[in-house]
Amino acid sequence: MGKRILLIIAGILVIIQFIRPERNLHPGAQTASIARAYPVPAPVQGILEKACYDCHSNNTRYPWYSNIQPVGWWLGRHVNEGKRGLNFDEFAGYTHRRQSRKMKETAEQVEKGEMPLDSYTWIHKDAVLTAQERSTLIAWAHDLQRLAADSTKPDTD
Repeated sequence: MGKRILLIIAGILVIIQFIRPERNLHPGAQTASIARAYPVPAPVQGILEKACYDCHSNNTRYPWYSNIQPVGWWLGRHVNEGKRGLNFDEFAGYTHRRQSRKMKETAEQVEKGEMPLDSYTWIHKDAVLTAQERSTLIAWAHDLQRLAADSTKPDTD
């Protein structure tokens, strides 16, 4: 009876390998990218690429284990949730009010150590931010928050 159960489980694991989630791969220029709307200094761009874009852009660098189901399904759901919360490749399409709010949230989450997620940095050691990188990212997010907020104010001239 035990061998039969193991064979059934093994069979299910083999079958689910053929059911793959859609990949978040959209290489090339992103027309609504944050960099098209606001200044993104090179140090900030580097931080975003190593610690943020896998979950918060339209182009994810997938690790080898993403090809193993059900891990791939979990990663796919995680990336979709991250993009729903904030997508740097769609940022220019947000309203100025939403842009301001998202940058405020970004600064707060980085400041509290909530981003990048521990579950991400545990595997991606290069995504662990130094104190200097955190400060740089927080200052940039606050600057963008102010720029976006100023864009929502009506002209008084």
